[in-house]
Amino acid sequence: MIEVTNVHKKFDKELVLNDVSFQVKKGSIYGLLGSNGAGKTTLMRIVAGIVKQASGEVRVQQEAIFENVEIKGRMQFLSDSLYFLPQYTTRQMANYYRSLFPRWNEERYAKLKDVFQLDEHQKISHFSKGMQRQVAFWLSLSTMPDLLILDEPFDGLDAVIRKKVKHFIIQDVADRDMTVLISSHNLREVEDMCDHIGILHKGTILLEKEMDELKDDVHKIQVAFKEETNLHDALDIVYEEKRGSVQLLIVRGAQEDVERIITSYQPIIYDRLTLTLDEIFIYEMGGVGYDIQNVLV
Repeated sequence: MIEVTNVHKKFDKELVLNDVSFQVKKGSIYGLLGSNGAGKTTLMRIVAGIVKQASGEVRVQQEAIFENVEIKGRMQFLSDSLYFLPQYTTRQMANYYRSLFPRWNEERYAKLKDVFQLDEHQKISHFSKGMQRQVAFWLSLSTMPDLLILDEPFDGLDAVIRKKVKHFIIQDVADRDMTVLISSHNLREVEDMCDHIGILHKGTILLEKEMDELKDDVHKIQVAFKEETNLHDALDIVYEEKRGSVQLLIVRGAQEDVERIITSYQPIIYDRLTLTLDEIFIYEMGGVGYDIQNVLV
């Protein structure tokens, strides 16, 4: 669905993206993570065909995306900075979208009106930030896109609306094979949605894996022994913290190997704890020098 190959981008003399390559399969939800200033928004704008890369290729549905009106008619990009035509109501914006996007679905629009319960004849500029975000989802989902690109999409939405929006996105992925590229600083918001993630750091893809595979390779363990035990020679320990006699470890490796090694030391406490996407991100970033010293597990 999305193919990004050896993309470079500079603004003035600053290199923002450096030889970035990744792919997003049709019908999947790809989470693009990264520290502040990593280049995520620039990359998403390039994939959306808003900004042109300096070099490299970006293809959507096997076609170059920049200035490709036909492909853009089948995709939606929700920026972190929303824009609506001045003084327009939601209904007026809906009519405008209908003229631009050939797959506009009035039945879906009416259904989402019941979900968001906003006055479609109220000027959008009079809505709160969260309500404007709802309008953006309302309009975008009504175009029935093949590709949905979301940059910080849940900012300003309350918990109930977030849940409803995520339900519609996941339903469209399941029912229509819609593809989603999503970036968010709130990793807990996207963890239950994504089936694949990529971590962008200083303009370069640092890591790219399926979510299940990523969680299979990194483990959070609570362990204690009768005697002082050094596991560093036997395990790839990413992070270690002592809480009295109990050690909290983040370990890389196959689960069976990690379990076999630890049990060979006959621990008096051995628990595998749930590892969140937040924590995986923190420790992967820590591996390239990103400051994690003040982050508590």
